[in-house]
Amino acid sequence: MPEGHTIHRLAARHAELFAGDKVLAASPQGRFAEGAALLSGSVLEATEAYGKHLLHHYAGERTLHVHLGLYGKVTDGDGEPPEPVGQIRLRLVSDRHWLDLRGPTACELLTLPEVAALRARLGPDPLRADADPERAYDRIRRSATPLASLLLDQSVVAGTGLIFVMEALFRAGLPPRLPGRELSRAAWDAIWADLVELMTLAVAVGRIDTVRAAHLPEAMGRPARVDRHGGEVYVYRRAAQPCHVCGTAVSRGTLGARNLYWCSTCQM
Repeated sequence: MPEGHTIHRLAARHAELFAGDKVLAASPQGRFAEGAALLSGSVLEATEAYGKHLLHHYAGERTLHVHLGLYGKVTDGDGEPPEPVGQIRLRLVSDRHWLDLRGPTACELLTLPEVAALRARLGPDPLRADADPERAYDRIRRSATPLASLLLDQSVVAGTGLIFVMEALFRAGLPPRLPGRELSRAAWDAIWADLVELMTLAVAVGRIDTVRAAHLPEAMGRPARVDRHGGEVYVYRRAAQPCHVCGTAVSRGTLGARNLYWCSTCQM
């Protein structure tokens, strides 16, 4: 599932393509036909990302809500759109650009109260200027739940997925199963600041890089990482490989249905 930086990149891209323009909307697949009919002919006023949720705000107080989930994909282009191929849930077309949405978990129109309710059930998003990290820490410090689970809970922190959480915990030197209530305020402040930094970088470059300069391939004389997710990381999907810092084999375990990755030496 795309992590929050991807959704923020999409929001910026869609604003660049369509903001201020009247769009025609259709649902070649048919599953969003009614919503597309209501949307078609509206002007896109603004776009917004909140965690893993993408919002298009249209004139007339209509908001398109998209959650890509595991299989959602967005493509776009200039000029006339191609002939529809495959299961296109939503197609947007302006005089200059087109956009196709396939396979999302959610594609729906929301009222203003429904948008407010969506925001209210999400935790603070490290990529948003209006984020309040105190709300997240208030949940964390009162919970016996493992810290990794709390940071992956979108009602605690919005936009963080497994890569950002595993890497932020490594960089903080904290084990993923640490009970939330054992996290000090200073440690939380450091984690939050690190998430802001790492996720902001990911928005800028389009991939997740978490390795400090001293541990980059060119600094260590090691091969670059080859992985479909791209980016240099410390522990994510590096089970049994040597830690870049101490050389200990990276551990892997499970927590619920999630894989965990950590260094048993660096994260005591």
